[in-house]
Amino acid sequence: MTSRRWFHPNISGVQAEQLLLSRGRHGTFLARPSTSCPGGFTLSVRRQDEVTHIKIQNTGDYYDLYGGEKFATLAELVQHYTGQRGALLRERSGAPVELRHPLGCQDPTSERWYHGHLSGKEAEKLLLEKGRPGSFLVRESQSKPGDFVLSVLTKQPDKEDHRPPVTHIMIRFQPDGKYDVGGGERFDSLSDLVERYKKNPMVEKSGAVVPLKQPLKATRITAASMESRVRELNRPTDVGEKAKQGFWEEFEMLQQQECRLLYPRKEGQRLENKPKNRYKNILPFDTTRVVLRGVDDNVPGADYINANYIRSDPEEKPGHGLGKVYIATQGCLPTTVSAFWRMVHQENTRVIVMTTREVERGRNKCFRYWPELHGSQEYGCVHVCNVAEYQSQGYCVRELQVWRPDQEEPPRTVKHYQYFSWPDHGVPAEPAGVLGFLEEVNQAQRSTPGAGPMVVHCSAGIGRTGTIIVIDILVDLIRRQGLDCDIDVPKTIQLVRRQRSGMVQTEAQYNASRRRSATIRTWARCPPTSVMAPDLRCPDRPQRPQRPTAACTRIC
Repeated sequence: MTSRRWFHPNISGVQAEQLLLSRGRHGTFLARPSTSCPGGFTLSVRRQDEVTHIKIQNTGDYYDLYGGEKFATLAELVQHYTGQRGALLRERSGAPVELRHPLGCQDPTSERWYHGHLSGKEAEKLLLEKGRPGSFLVRESQSKPGDFVLSVLTKQPDKEDHRPPVTHIMIRFQPDGKYDVGGGERFDSLSDLVERYKKNPMVEKSGAVVPLKQPLKATRITAASMESRVRELNRPTDVGEKAKQGFWEEFEMLQQQECRLLYPRKEGQRLENKPKNRYKNILPFDTTRVVLRGVDDNVPGADYINANYIRSDPEEKPGHGLGKVYIATQGCLPTTVSAFWRMVHQENTRVIVMTTREVERGRNKCFRYWPELHGSQEYGCVHVCNVAEYQSQGYCVRELQVWRPDQEEPPRTVKHYQYFSWPDHGVPAEPAGVLGFLEEVNQAQRSTPGAGPMVVHCSAGIGRTGTIIVIDILVDLIRRQGLDCDIDVPKTIQLVRRQRSGMVQTEAQYNASRRRSATIRTWARCPPTSVMAPDLRCPDRPQRPQRPTAACTRIC
């Protein structure tokens, strides 16, 4: 658990109960200062329709549950009891107390220099990578819950000068709601404190000045406050500010970091594999590429397809945890259709998402790799039968049966979703349309236990493909953790770009990721049900009389 927003610095036990009973569910918890034991803390946990309060002792040397295991920080104690394999809290009677869902505390400020739960090492890394002398940020204190730290890059690293380049200054939050930096002037808010020391820099004991020149802006935001962040990023530029800010500023920073995410792509550059790439410079990273199995080893490049695995949690071991797995790939060429269906069968894929038309603006974007309605076709070693087609608002659903005649197993049902409302290099006008589409797609994915990775593609397999995957990762996170969770759109984009180059290509697509994330607030709680009419032909197909849906003989 990386977020420490479960700590509420100034609420009482009664207020904690009100919050947990009104906003929480079974297993929701928060931590707060103890009102009966100064210096100590209390874990308040909702259990069905009641709230249990558990005291945490702070001896000055460690934290513990009065005789339990000892921890250096409050964060480590909470993490120990909330991890996937963490210990289970129990009452004296032996009844379990489960810490499942952290109840987030509102950030003390909406200023973008506030980075929340960032650690000291993470702050230093961030300032050294992205800042310049005078860059600063404010974060939560990990050693003293309820307090904050002002981290400032005072100089560039110098081998001859052994003084640390980053200075950390403790900001104390007092019981009366005031802030100070160690007995000096007191302020009503963090914003007032920062503004004061921007105008009048602090001086260290050594005499060195600590200038606060430019804030290092955070991209982390709570899901519940995403709408206000979107409004802030989209506001008109004030007189005297830089001409381009907001969405452009965040996206431009992402683009500047792209050069750090270049990994080997040797397989796609091999002579025998070059004709298999739709675009000669859009190649899969070797580290995450999909390798076709069971191919003829005597044929050079037989295991190659321009596709990468995209994991929402790359550190998670396959088959463990809650992370999602996708396959991002390019639109098929006539010569790669057999490899595509081999991959779909090999990976046990049950859902394919296609975000392009076959032809757009007179250009071929993807070769049609599925048979006509009621038709059956052989693609290499894989047979595919199109048993039904349905049309919904802006997309078409095809129900395909897929099998390998050389293997003794029943046919698999694969749902093929073709989304028509996403223009090349652009974005759909209506956010709810994309989220409704993804809801339908995920229902199909969940309906097949043990289904393999969802395959997502456009033409190149990076722009619209990356945007769909990023939005879906954020939707899944909010669904699982609720609106109090932290989301970071740029960080999520970097996550997928480490696994396939160039994911989310344009500022408009980045903007779309932000805006769809904001719309998720209400969507995550109550998604509308998509209504589909049976056997309606999709817009790209020639019109012909309707007839009853029939499966091919092999499936019957």
